Amino acid sequence: MRAAFKEWAVVIDALGSGEQIIILRKGGIHEGRGGFEVDQPEFWLFPTLFHQQGDSVTAGAAERFREIADEFPPEDTLRLEYFATVADWRKLENEEAALRLDGQHIWKEDVVRERFSWGREQGIFALAVRVHRLPQPVDLPMLKEYGGCKSWIDLDETPATEDPTPVLDDLAFETKLDAFHKALD
Repeated sequence: MRAAFKEWAVVIDALGSGEQIIILRKGGIHEGRGGFEVDQPEFWLFPTLFHQQGDSVTAGAAERFREIADEFPPEDTLRLEYFATVADWRKLENEEAALRLDGQHIWKEDVVRERFSWGREQGIFALAVRVHRLPQPVDLPMLKEYGGCKSWIDLDETPATEDPTPVLDDLAFETKLDAFHKALD
């Protein structure tokens, strides 16, 4: 697997701890004409420190962000600790649906509203993912082509995924997935 999904480090932390299974995504500036697409069934979680993450998430997550930023690898290193498989996804075309996911992710309500309305089209994608942790993080060189405001990255090499562990057991994951479905159905 060489596909990687760029996401705020603090969101990856929440995914990696099992606090949430949801990724909310509008899409990056460089997504192309078609905009963001969910075209990868599984992918690495590529952590970033871009944007104002600490101001955009709940208080507890903002506190954790400061710790993550202090421990982040050097700029020339990409550290991969998790990969995800997509269990379900939806394109949410009304703000009310996006807001019904409150409590299932760490974004503040005003950030959800802002992202929903940003750009030419109103809407936001909600992905429910099953996250797996590697026994040891994998460090790769941070390449120039990985930069920019885009969601999907094709890694230059294929990291090994041997002996991963789901961050949530089956029952805990199914409970969170059921909550995702109930909020959107």
